[in-house]
Amino acid sequence: MTHPFPPSYRIAPDLLLRAYATGVFPMAEHADDPEVFWVRPEMRGVIPLDKFHVPRSLRKLERQQRFEVRYDSDFPGVIAACAEPGPERQDTWINAPIREAYTELFARGYCHTVEAWREGRLVGGLYGVTLGRAFFGESMFSREANASKICLVHLVERLRERGFILLDTQFTTPHLKRFGAVDVPRRRYERLLTEALEETAEF
Repeated sequence: MTHPFPPSYRIAPDLLLRAYATGVFPMAEHADDPEVFWVRPEMRGVIPLDKFHVPRSLRKLERQQRFEVRYDSDFPGVIAACAEPGPERQDTWINAPIREAYTELFARGYCHTVEAWREGRLVGGLYGVTLGRAFFGESMFSREANASKICLVHLVERLRERGFILLDTQFTTPHLKRFGAVDVPRRRYERLLTEALEETAEF
């Protein structure tokens, strides 16, 4: 469901934060589209932090410590990689206005990354927005098998440790459902969001 905000060619950071606080987020039709539209889904994807499921094979991989996991060390690299087409996606919705807006949010401390590195190379990661005690996941990428999955595991562990109570995935996918992602109706999501915004947590 699109929201009746007008399409725009630039997203003011303050407007973007207000949108998240009301359950709305921006997207673009494709990476080369100069416009952004606003979305408020009737069904919203979330991963309940107390029901997060890690497949046994991934837990085994995590114990091998194949990747070095970092936080907030290369935001430009992460969002650029998320915007790249890949084998499973011919195009992405991360256009220039979105990259500009989230880069500004990162500079203000509202946007964060979890990154997987190996042998000095960024091989996987994800980024999202924090507001109150909510983390709004935006996108992830992998250049090596399971790199983004390891980042998701570390993200959930960090959110639990830091007192976050809502992990918003916007939509669910078969990939995310393996980790416990569920669809919730918009009214229920808005109640979860209201609760998450009552207090703050530090990523």
